[in-house]
Amino acid sequence: MSRFLFTKFTNLTQPMAYLSLFILAIALAADAFSVAASIGLSHNHPRQLFRLSFHFGLFQSLFALAGVLIGTTLLHFVEGIDHWVAFTLLTLLGGFMIYKSLKMEEGQQLSFDFTRGIHLIGLSTAVSIDAFAAGVGLPAMQVSVFISVPVIGIVSTLATFIAMELADHIKKRWGKQIEIVAGSVLILLGCSILFHHLVYQ
Repeated sequence: MSRFLFTKFTNLTQPMAYLSLFILAIALAADAFSVAASIGLSHNHPRQLFRLSFHFGLFQSLFALAGVLIGTTLLHFVEGIDHWVAFTLLTLLGGFMIYKSLKMEEGQQLSFDFTRGIHLIGLSTAVSIDAFAAGVGLPAMQVSVFISVPVIGIVSTLATFIAMELADHIKKRWGKQIEIVAGSVLILLGCSILFHHLVYQ
């Protein structure tokens, strides 16, 4: 999955390289959007929205920059675990959302915050692993790293913000049942990522 992302958009000529960079940034932000949409169902305070959006964007940029600087040295290791990290994160998060929706009373608050501490670091890392592999291919895109790395972070930040905002509005309209749907979608997404890697790699 990650190798596909950075090889598909390399060796391009201007100005198509800029368009391809934007498409790549959107592709990299897909995981952040999915996770943020789920987190936003139970974390809708402005500070939580800011923290998750900022850190998802920051980690996407940092991982992409690390890919540029380190190159292929650690790429094989990253590609060996990225699908398992994504599968574990999405399955656990999806399962927790379903459990919370079924067990918690309406209006009851979580005892911890996914946008703080180790939860925030873990989520930010998990949704940004593909950005490392994409960063390896960025120098071949004929777009300055000083442009491409910030673009990847900004797009991820905006995607996270939009996802959390939409999630809050959807929950207000559809209630707790939407958490069960979102949790199921995350579990299916995690299984799909793992299946795709194991079958096609």
